[in-house]
Amino acid sequence: MTPALSFVLPYTPGNADTAARFARELSRTAEVVLAGEGPVEVTPGPRLHVLTVQGGKGAAIRAALSRVTGAVTVLQDPDTAWSPDVYDTLVGPIHADTADAVFGRRSRPGLKGLAPEQLADRALGHVTRFVTDVALADPLTNLRAFRTEALRSVTLTSDDDAVDAELVVKLAAQLFRLTEVALPPVQAESRRPRATHLSRLRTLLRYATVRDDADNQHEGYTTLERMDGATHYNQWLARRFREHLGRRVLEIGAGIGTITRELESGLELLIALEVDRFYVDRLKNLFRGKPHVRPYLSDVALADWESLKTEKLDTIVLSNVLEHIPDDASAVRRFRQILAPGGRVVILVPALPQLFGAIDEAVGHHRRYTPATLRAVLEENGFAVEKLEWMNLVGMPGWFVNSRLLRRRAVPKLQLKLYDTLAPLFAQAESLVKLPVGMSLFAVARVTGSDA
Repeated sequence: MTPALSFVLPYTPGNADTAARFARELSRTAEVVLAGEGPVEVTPGPRLHVLTVQGGKGAAIRAALSRVTGAVTVLQDPDTAWSPDVYDTLVGPIHADTADAVFGRRSRPGLKGLAPEQLADRALGHVTRFVTDVALADPLTNLRAFRTEALRSVTLTSDDDAVDAELVVKLAAQLFRLTEVALPPVQAESRRPRATHLSRLRTLLRYATVRDDADNQHEGYTTLERMDGATHYNQWLARRFREHLGRRVLEIGAGIGTITRELESGLELLIALEVDRFYVDRLKNLFRGKPHVRPYLSDVALADWESLKTEKLDTIVLSNVLEHIPDDASAVRRFRQILAPGGRVVILVPALPQLFGAIDEAVGHHRRYTPATLRAVLEENGFAVEKLEWMNLVGMPGWFVNSRLLRRRAVPKLQLKLYDTLAPLFAQAESLVKLPVGMSLFAVARVTGSDA
């Protein structure tokens, strides 16, 4: 077994003796962290750490991760002993860099003869697949391996056994690569109490209905996640952007990659700048295997603009981003400095200060623009406006009602789905007429002068 492997064994007073026996055996070749409630008969050592943690399995795992040093972490419930070759098989896809998490698929007989607890476990597996859309036959298995970096990147909040369901939800939502390997048959499988099944079910239902995978801590993420599902609307925006793109593009404020995904095909380079590490981790997973897309963690004000200038960028794209930047004029001057002569900025911004409301506040908008204010910030900082048009007339009433009148802080899912269904018709209609007003402004501006 590789020295880079760490084991986390969360234990309870009921299985502390078994956990101690497993820990002593595993620590001969790997690092082991025992974490749980109550005393455990084991002597700590260089490879064996013992943490007394109140609160259950989730709390134990969170505490244990602070002590893990291996590049790969195995989470094992101390109820089944496995031979060394099982662990080698389990971590194989991670060492081969084909997976970030590997789930051990337990051998299961048919439904006939299963105990009620086992039937409940199998049913919860179906619910987990439905909620997360993962292709795992046994997502709530008792043996899993993770890239430690990936495991630490998700914030776990469950204190009890619901952490198993929470892990799948959050890893899947952040687009980590999940796979599974078959485990050998065992003579008997530990039965879990009814409370464990109910806790997992409640957690899955919360994430399916009222909680996102960031635990509703990022209000802007809720809107980004919902907008990511507005496929027709996003394709409409992407068509507008692609008409004006060069080959080497910098996208400012890539978010979770909604527009990035629509633009990257056929480009020589797309640098996706994003200030939030939570989003950058997702971008790295989304565009794994596409070296021409380079996520870049930075604030606009703190980016290495001299280094970006050497990339010979010809286009800068901002899709609903400029309004997030406190000093938009300074940012536009930065864009001017790194673009070669003839380079362009292609911008979509929210329009009309009269529409500014609760959703704008939730997603961090500093302003909504008018044609005059958008033109001014571009032309006063080194660009000549080539195109400035209204977009999305039909979306105005819904935004006004939700954001101004009802003070909602996110667009309701059902309304967004209905709007997205009709988006192709709106796009076609707007291509035929010049709009007198809209909830967004679309602008294309070219670098002026001969200096980049």
